[in-house]
Amino acid sequence: MALTRVHFDEELTDLRSKILLMGTATEEMVRDAVAALVSQNRKQAESIITRDDAVDAMQLDIETQCLRLLACQQPMASDLRMIGAALNIITDIERIGDHAVDISKVAQRIGEEMFYKPLVDIPRLGELAQAMLHDALEAFVHRDLARVDKVITDDDAVDDLYSEMRRDLRRMMQEDPGCVVQASHLLFVAHYLERICDHCTNIVERVAYAETGRHKKALHTPGGESGPNLRAA
Repeated sequence: MALTRVHFDEELTDLRSKILLMGTATEEMVRDAVAALVSQNRKQAESIITRDDAVDAMQLDIETQCLRLLACQQPMASDLRMIGAALNIITDIERIGDHAVDISKVAQRIGEEMFYKPLVDIPRLGELAQAMLHDALEAFVHRDLARVDKVITDDDAVDDLYSEMRRDLRRMMQEDPGCVVQASHLLFVAHYLERICDHCTNIVERVAYAETGRHKKALHTPGGESGPNLRAA
């Protein structure tokens, strides 16, 4: 039976709420993954890996709801854009969760090994990633195009910091071969955080399309697309 328009709008509101819940859970995973690495808390790192299952279940539930909405009524063009954006956004959120798990696994590998230098840039990059994800989710839920622009702009700062971290870590590996393994782990953590920010940019580009019907692309090439180049060390 076709949904009434009022019921359909209620379903769309519920859909936004579920995506916000999924995104918030993932944002907390990113926060805790970085904290587990910095504090060298292997138990906390392990908990993040298990929490990823809940995020995956949320993604499946939202996908099912999106398909049901498409099947139950002939949506307007704006509805189709919103549902299509939702399907893409939850894919980006799920991948952000995967990167939080990747960071947690690095935290487990490093364990209680003494850091060769205090971790300063990684926590900073983690804070930027969390802020971008929060803004991206707010942009989606509140249909806020100003936040769309903010996230795209903030990604430039992330790319600059990531490039600086890559240079520093490679220099450290060249100067002290004994730190190569640990520095390579940290290089991958920086890459995972940079990719999280790229997924945030993807989210807001989808929001812009859903709201305006026009594609909005960041006017730069995301850093680290090919991953850390350890051979340069």
